[in-house]
Amino acid sequence: MREIIETIMAGEGSAAPDLSALGRVPVPPTYRGVVVRADETGMFEGLATADKDPRKSLHVQEVPTPELAPGEALVAVMASAINYNTVWTSIFEPVPTFAFLRRYGKLSPLTARHDLPYQVIGSDAAGVVLRVGAGVSKWKPGDEVVAHCLSVELEDADGHDDTMLDPQQRIWGFETNFGGLAELAVVKANQLMPKPRHLTWEEAACPGLVNSTAYRQLVSHHGAAMKQGDVVLIWGASGGLGGYATQLALNGGATPVCVVSSPEKAQLCRQMGADLVIDRAAEGFTFWRDAHNQDAGEWRRFGELIRSLTGGRDPDIVFEHPGRETFGASIYVARRGGTIVTCASTSGFQHEFDNRYLWMNLKRIIGSHFANYREAWEANRLISSGRIHPTLSRVYPLEQTGQATLDVHRNRHQGKVGVRCLAPAEGLGVRDPELRARHEEKINLFRGE
Repeated sequence: MREIIETIMAGEGSAAPDLSALGRVPVPPTYRGVVVRADETGMFEGLATADKDPRKSLHVQEVPTPELAPGEALVAVMASAINYNTVWTSIFEPVPTFAFLRRYGKLSPLTARHDLPYQVIGSDAAGVVLRVGAGVSKWKPGDEVVAHCLSVELEDADGHDDTMLDPQQRIWGFETNFGGLAELAVVKANQLMPKPRHLTWEEAACPGLVNSTAYRQLVSHHGAAMKQGDVVLIWGASGGLGGYATQLALNGGATPVCVVSSPEKAQLCRQMGADLVIDRAAEGFTFWRDAHNQDAGEWRRFGELIRSLTGGRDPDIVFEHPGRETFGASIYVARRGGTIVTCASTSGFQHEFDNRYLWMNLKRIIGSHFANYREAWEANRLISSGRIHPTLSRVYPLEQTGQATLDVHRNRHQGKVGVRCLAPAEGLGVRDPELRARHEEKINLFRGE
């Protein structure tokens, strides 16, 4: 592993480093990865979700390097990031991910590699290609890349119009093994994209999952198909997902209405360029009277506040991901004929809403999940061109991934939390300092938060 790091670091400071020598560096027989273990899936039984501690379930351990299958690439991971699926995996909710690995392992002798008593997790990565499997022609050893997390087999017709509809669609590092929170990672070649040249390794690693998810959810024709002039209500607008949605709305000529939970988060939204911000904690919004009954009066009060900010307009699009806590309010406040697009349920999966406000006002609910390769590529292109910026707030070493995941679990973070894997320090990997200099303030907006 030391030779791999030294070879990559030999290109530091160069605008166009030649890292092709990595193809001649021996592949280590083992590497360190962050894993959950199948024999520990019951360790949190009886505990409330909030009391489950990822530091107890996530382990950094040495694991064997798998053989590459055709169409795959082995990547030396310089940096990765924490996502909500990292939290779900670490606390074994809603189900232990080993059920996914067992199901995947039954497909073929090649996928059987994934069905192990441990899972190397992580759905983001920035690094350098070490090896490619048979049939890979677009990528070669030495290429600097980021990975998106869609894993598809594409043997069924259903996936060839939109790969997210492939029956064998999975999220890498969540529903597969050999993920990005590790020194090495195994990906399909069609997960790879060029690393943004003006970003550091840890900055480049953090947009992948959330930026692509927000792009499909908000911009793509598979999602809300946002257009110029739309009013977009964005829950958690300074968070890992909402921070990209806010930027995409502003970049696309829409008007975001940013919902946050503190003055500090409100200030971040304003620094991103958003003028309309609601601090729901300061306003005292409580959409549920108790565990079983919602408060329609609070929905109305929320809608009135939105209209007071927008000059009387209701949201054309509601960017949903909290789920149970907010979904009734989201249905209510969307304009007649408007769209509620949802990609997650971080506050609970069982949604309740008053259907009269949906059917009688011709509103639509769209389910959105990650992104296909084209959408992820377009989202990454916006990052690479400096139109959309990373939302990285802090970075942990690989050994402290458990603490990083706990921070996200307990909502102690802003934006995205990064993890250094092979990168010996922060701030490395910048190839275009001129482009970086033009956007330095925006790139660092979330740092220290």
